[in-house]
Amino acid sequence: MKNFTKRSLVLQKKISALILFQLTFLHSLIIVSADGSPMPYTPHDNIALDCGSIDNNTDLAGRSWIADNTIYLDKSDKLSVISSSLTKGDSIPYRTSRLSRSQFTYSFTVTPGPKFIRLHFYPTSYLEFSRSNAFFDVHIGRYTLLKGFSPALTADYLKSEVFSKEFCINVDDQNMTILFTPNPNMLDSYAFVNGIEIVSMPSNLYYSTDNDTGFSFVNQLNPYRILKNQALETVYRLNVGGSSISPAQDTGMYRSWSDDEEYLTDGEPSVLPVNFSINLSFSVIPNYSAPIPVYWTARTMGINKTVNENYRLTWEFRVDSGFTYYVRLHFCEFQVEITKPGDRVFQIYIDNIVAEHQADVISWAGGRGVPVYTDYTVMIGTAGTERKRNLSIALHPAPAWRTKYSDAILNGVEIFKLSNDGNLAGPNPDRIPIIPPNNSLPSTTRPKNNRRTIFLIVIGVLSGFLALSVLCFLIFRPKSGVEGSGRSEGYPSWYQISGKDYSSMDGSGKVYSSVGIHSKNISCPDFKH
Repeated sequence: MKNFTKRSLVLQKKISALILFQLTFLHSLIIVSADGSPMPYTPHDNIALDCGSIDNNTDLAGRSWIADNTIYLDKSDKLSVISSSLTKGDSIPYRTSRLSRSQFTYSFTVTPGPKFIRLHFYPTSYLEFSRSNAFFDVHIGRYTLLKGFSPALTADYLKSEVFSKEFCINVDDQNMTILFTPNPNMLDSYAFVNGIEIVSMPSNLYYSTDNDTGFSFVNQLNPYRILKNQALETVYRLNVGGSSISPAQDTGMYRSWSDDEEYLTDGEPSVLPVNFSINLSFSVIPNYSAPIPVYWTARTMGINKTVNENYRLTWEFRVDSGFTYYVRLHFCEFQVEITKPGDRVFQIYIDNIVAEHQADVISWAGGRGVPVYTDYTVMIGTAGTERKRNLSIALHPAPAWRTKYSDAILNGVEIFKLSNDGNLAGPNPDRIPIIPPNNSLPSTTRPKNNRRTIFLIVIGVLSGFLALSVLCFLIFRPKSGVEGSGRSEGYPSWYQISGKDYSSMDGSGKVYSSVGIHSKNISCPDFKH
């Protein structure tokens, strides 16, 4: 194999990811246009409010956003302004905004039950409202979603012009009120929002049912249950091994799924298997749990047993300290080699603690092509004055006697922050320091020893020329060749050719290489035991 540089590896992995995205997109189009079947879930409440807009609008995905009229607003002091259009992406609902330096409230009539609440923000300067002065709280009933929140600091941290915050709340009655309150202790502070979504979810999607015995609480004896009086904040949702999935491609609840490359910290030997031809069977979990493309793609450790046994496939996520986190891991076995329990058994580590000693997806699901998920909770405590820390998820093969293949697999990840006594608010990101440009000009004063400096430069140049001439004579002088020197043709004897083939396999046995745009057929023995 050729020896690729690190830059070449990164570039070609990006090219492979682009090809994977195109394949995923094309298959999504085929599914939608071929059978025209409805989404797996149809929400009873599906409100998309374009805050500050006087007209109904439609975003690029075809979703309708209703105008921000006085039906939803109270009679307090408020002001609507029109923001400048974005230079890229979809401008709905970020083209307009509702702003106020005093408290304002949105009230909605909804059906009881769990809801997604999404708040959309485009932090910029709106007329006399400075971008850096937006600091405010957001409450829904007894829940504090945001406190002293700065959209500008958050956007700068995310390196994004626009962003959204997603929450899950169980609504007891038919009235739901969202309260925006500017920081009273800050001069000229104001609150704003560009868009609001309220979307129903199935009652058992994330919240525990009455007869649910709970799931694993990492490093704790008793199981954990998500109660109806708890609020959740979605902090990460990933399509592992695949491309991002837009809200319009979700299962009817308009969730966004990101790719996992940004969060992968130890996974260079990992591979990206895909199988678009397998017919998925949702016999264990509901078909609205995650979009089908999540279960078509995955990330595995690779086909080298020795390498796999000496590292952990690891992702890390920055989270607020002092909260309990709800982690959902999605799995689906679709590779032809994995057919029965014991074929691929691995350990799952959450926050560097073993959460699962013998994860066997085939055993959980009952067969190939059957999606499943497992739920865990973990407490992320505080140490000293730290406000944020990393939450890690890692996979490692089970002992060789326990598994046929020393490997692990993961298809998707969802991570939620759980409320503490109704509070979900965390600290703002630190302000990114701005390094001022160095505008100092070089001194124009001539040195007093100018002639001496020029003389030394001339002497140095002449000396260098003389040394170079001698070196060239020694290198290029005629000499007889030496046979049997032991050097490889075209390379000096110390030059070694090495490299890694980060390949991924679909159900047909075809390999998609992450280091080059090529494919080759391999036999099952290449999948080392």
